[in-house]
Amino acid sequence: MLAGQLALIAAALFAGAALFVNVAEQPARLKLDDRAMLIEWKASYDRAAVMQASLAIVGFLLGTLAWWQTGLWLWLIGALVLLANWPYTLLCIMPVNRTLKAIDPANADAQTRTLIEKWNGLHAGRTALGFASAAILLWASMS
Repeated sequence: MLAGQLALIAAALFAGAALFVNVAEQPARLKLDDRAMLIEWKASYDRAAVMQASLAIVGFLLGTLAWWQTGLWLWLIGALVLLANWPYTLLCIMPVNRTLKAIDPANADAQTRTLIEKWNGLHAGRTALGFASAAILLWASMS
């Protein structure tokens, strides 16, 4: 089932990229001064948003195709869990993103740092959804 395997790859790439942000990039970012931290966050966000949004959509479409081809509900469930990153991001993370993007780096301060730390906690939800999707899609591929 090529579509299902490709959906699993997309979910695994999504989960791995999200985990990298939480456990490697964010701790490194927090070692910077407030101004540099915000500059780095903005640049990283702009690059990652396109990649992760694309992986979520592609994984969803491929997982849905695998479900349509096989009738196995696990493919659709895994695809929907991956797609759940879109509403989660729009409803939970986007308000913090907008606030951070609106801050001029010259005005970054301790409150900016607190917002970036909050953002990381919210981003961990995306990581969890990515890993949950990958696990479900792996289960589907072994069924």
